[in-house]
Amino acid sequence: MPLMDILTDILKIQSTSGDESAIKDFLLNQIRIRQTSWKVQPEIYHGPQVHDCLLLKFGKPRGAVFAHIDTIGFMTRYQNQIVPIGGPDVEDSVSVVGQDRLGPIKCNITENEGQLTHDFPRQIAPGTRLSFEQDIQISEKFIQAAYLDNRLGVYNALKLCETLENGWVVFSTYEEHGGGSVPALLNFIQKESPISFGLISDITWVTDGVQHHDGVVISIRDKHIPRKIFLDKILELASDSKIPFQLEIEDAGSSDGREVQFSPYFIDWCFIGAPEDNVHSPKEKVSLFDLNAMIEMYRYLMAHL
Repeated sequence: MPLMDILTDILKIQSTSGDESAIKDFLLNQIRIRQTSWKVQPEIYHGPQVHDCLLLKFGKPRGAVFAHIDTIGFMTRYQNQIVPIGGPDVEDSVSVVGQDRLGPIKCNITENEGQLTHDFPRQIAPGTRLSFEQDIQISEKFIQAAYLDNRLGVYNALKLCETLENGWVVFSTYEEHGGGSVPALLNFIQKESPISFGLISDITWVTDGVQHHDGVVISIRDKHIPRKIFLDKILELASDSKIPFQLEIEDAGSSDGREVQFSPYFIDWCFIGAPEDNVHSPKEKVSLFDLNAMIEMYRYLMAHL
């Protein structure tokens, strides 16, 4: 199965924040199948002690790459009421899917004066998770689908595994709804094989200063600010690599980088990812050129940092 086929498969797996077991199991199975062809065989950490997270240790790590495996979505409340998981963008009559004890669900969600409701013909069991119905479109220049944030970050991390000699690859949970798993994961990592830096394999926004087809985005800041001396090192290496990249400077937004910065460890971090249009909607859109630059940049940086 080519890796792009894995991407289309993981795009179809539901894993709203707090419900990541299915995607973790899929990744673990694929890693076990593929690792024999990788340059270095990793040590794999998973199980109840790390909930639905998954950690791979390659060689003697100096740093780690973090990719969150959860998504935004919805949860049913009472009658036909819906509450969001994370911050989904609700278009008019957006189609969602899920399943409760009575069977599969496909319905529309609408918003009226801030209240979300569904139109399923029966009551859905309270607490049922719903996700955007998936419609994957791949053209010569773009991929468009729901949940490119952060399925592309996961895809990038899997591609990195093919060539990585030294480093952690960490698949984290809960990022879209308040975060929470990365500090515990860092505690595990620092006891097992300590690191001094982390790269956040995630997807950012197209803005007035960040455009499609201009390369991977290196974020100077979002709501939080990495340490300048580390950013300077990243930018020097990125320039040396000749891989196309662009810079992001924002005053909002967050990622697992926040969790690294708020942890009790002195670990540098930087968010590096492709930009997307239609953020948190069923039609997120990313340039394949930028995605390729993201994959190449991670391989270069993890070999040289």
